[in-house]
Amino acid sequence: MGMLDEIAKSVTEGVDDGIGFAIIDIESGLLLGAHHTIPQLTQTFLEIFAAAAVDMFRGRNVSNVEQLLREQLGSVSNTSFIREIQVTTDKAFLFFSILPNKPSTLAVLVTGRRANLGFGWSAVRQAIPQIEPFVP
Repeated sequence: MGMLDEIAKSVTEGVDDGIGFAIIDIESGLLLGAHHTIPQLTQTFLEIFAAAAVDMFRGRNVSNVEQLLREQLGSVSNTSFIREIQVTTDKAFLFFSILPNKPSTLAVLVTGRRANLGFGWSAVRQAIPQIEPFVP
């Protein structure tokens, strides 16, 4: 198990109703590290999940909207506007956060609905300094 997988496991186990944690390279879509508590999930599912997460932050439509905003605001910066996203489903909370010092890396925590939202965000933000030394 690699260091990023160990961090993912620690975050998952450290959150009430934790289901999984993933570290994704949003430039390539590669899953850099992950841990989850659902035995039925396949590697293919995790790779599709990573691709969907990349689309949420760097998809064509998102990029087009950001470019239009840059033009409207007169901004020359090419940095993305979206830094964090929270998604709620019938059975889960998902916390997505771009690493501040590694903007091509995304951390994702998935919890059940019994989890406290504040603790979920806290777990993601506390994991970021642990992750950053291990990503390019």
